[in-house]
This record gives sequence, C-alpha cells and structure tokens, in this order.
Amino acid sequence: MASLILTVVGPDRPGLVRALAEAVDAAGGSWLESRMARLAGQFAGIVLVEAPDSLTEDLRALESQGLKIVVQTGTPGAKAPAPSRLALEVVGNDRPGIVRDISRVLAGCGVNIEELTTDVASGSFSGGALFKVTALLRAPDDAAVSLVRTGLEGLGNELMVDIQAVAQA
Repeated sequence: MASLILTVVGPDRPGLVRALAEAVDAAGGSWLESRMARLAGQFAGIVLVEAPDSLTEDLRALESQGLKIVVQTGTPGAKAPAPSRLALEVVGNDRPGIVRDISRVLAGCGVNIEELTTDVASGSFSGGALFKVTALLRAPDDAAVSLVRTGLEGLGNELMVDIQAVAQA
C-alpha cells in the first residue's frame, strides 16, 4: 500500500465523489483525508488515500469521463511537527492582492498554511464586496505567532484580523 495524493479537476456533476470512492474501494484502498469544492462550475478536489499503486490505472476510467486526475506519492504517516496551531480569519473590503499580502507575511514568519479558504460576499451595510480568508496555520514557535500578528495588523486599517490558538491535532 502506498500513500497517494489525488488531485482531481473536471466539470461538476452528481456522483463524482461516489465514483472516486468506489475506485479507491475497488482497489482495496482507504480514503484518509480530502478537501473538495465547486469552483466556477468545475469540481476540484484533493484526496489522500492509502492504496496500491494499481489505483492509478483504475482511475483512467474516470479520466475518460472528463476528469483530469494527477496522482502523487506521499510519505506514509507524514505530519509536519510544529508546536503552535493557529486559526486565522481576515475580513476586509475586497481589493487585488489580499492573498498575496497575507501569504507574504506568513511565509516571512516561517508559518505554514495547512488549509486556506477564501470567499467574496456582499457587505451588509456598505453593499461593497467583502473578501474573507480563513486559514489553519502551523507556526514554528511563539515568536513567529507574535510576528504574524504584528505583520497582519500592519497590512492596513481596511482589514480586520482575528488569530486564535487552536487545540493540537
């Protein structure tokens, strides 16, 4: 059995996750983790499975249905050790460069992004577009956490930043 990371993209339709799960099961594999979303009418997913390498051949049938599937071998049981796990929420008026600016601060502090979700919504009072970022982060130490707070707060008054420590997983 190998640790395989599947990246799947294609036209969204009912039954895509079922088809992936059935292929993993038919190969004798186990579905471990996944992140999936519908973006601009397309299905996009990342799935970590423990399965025989033969799963790669089994997935070709799904590619004939319009999916693009990339398989990457992972490291079994690999988890990045880091003492500080953080939840980040940033909300502000939408403008170009918010993700670039936030990721620049995080990388400069040695902080790893484990999960990142972004969305644009209508502001309830102003009617303008609000950009929201939520992220799960790992910081190497408490000093990095302090640097992240300072760096993100320095991005400007138009962004509201909330950083919370979360329980270790």
